[in-house]
Amino acid sequence: MLPSSYAREKRKPVTAFFSFVAGIPLLLSGCSPVQIINQLTPTSTYKIDRGIRYQEQSGGRLDVYMPVPRDGYPKPAQGYPVVVFLYGGAWDSGDKQEYTFVGEALAARGMVVVIPNYRLYPEVRYPAFLQDNARAVAWTYHNIAQYDGNIHDLFLMGHSAGAYNAAMLVLDPRWLAAVGLQPHIFSGWIGLAGPYNFYPITYKPIRPIFFYPNYPAKSMPIDFADDPTAPRAFLGAAVHDNLVNPKTNTEVLAKALEKAGVPVELKMYRRVNHETLIGAFAKPLRWMAPVLDDVVAFIKDGHDRKRK
Repeated sequence: MLPSSYAREKRKPVTAFFSFVAGIPLLLSGCSPVQIINQLTPTSTYKIDRGIRYQEQSGGRLDVYMPVPRDGYPKPAQGYPVVVFLYGGAWDSGDKQEYTFVGEALAARGMVVVIPNYRLYPEVRYPAFLQDNARAVAWTYHNIAQYDGNIHDLFLMGHSAGAYNAAMLVLDPRWLAAVGLQPHIFSGWIGLAGPYNFYPITYKPIRPIFFYPNYPAKSMPIDFADDPTAPRAFLGAAVHDNLVNPKTNTEVLAKALEKAGVPVELKMYRRVNHETLIGAFAKPLRWMAPVLDDVVAFIKDGHDRKRK
């Protein structure tokens, strides 16, 4: 269930978790917190190709972050691991350009990162955003080799509403089947602070997105958690999440997947909340929690499994 405080994500999908940087002098320049963090994000660790169209529908563009080879992160012979990142924002807000810090964090660790925009409410409702995300994955699958990405080392990652989207694409085969793919293309998936099991919806502004009270059948990730062939999962959440209850979402999904025999790595973080969980990817905020290190280790483990 989503608590009423989920409204804060609707209004401020990214910027809320940067409020504590108010003492940074850059605020005097009139920049938003997200702009400040992205201004503090290194630019020498990646190259970027922005605004690539992956579908004709509105908002159908994505950015690709590519590593700059350096000591410790040489270009692999078969190409870099690939991560498609889906941002949150209560399915009605957010933009790929706000997540430069995520693209940089992973590219600097030797990964090609794809961050798509997708259609949001009120332009669309469920399941249009899942269909958009599936098309972004399909574009990645068919095109990422030209960006030195290894399509056989592919991961899907999402935060908050984006983690719901990622879970649905990985666990419910309908969405990838519509673009000629199957979930087994993924070496694993990463869900951070995701709502996976939140019916009935108590927060009124998001009710129309899921057709309250006539919820679509089989529209929650938890509905598909019994498939033993699902890709391995990394599920991370804040112990004290101020927006999405981790016990009824992250922990419930982890237990259901484990019961089905799916390998699950569950991480609960104490020094962060719903927003700072993804904020900890930003270089100035990594002291808050080792989320980036844990995600990178999960991806590296998947890469090593593929090589065996």
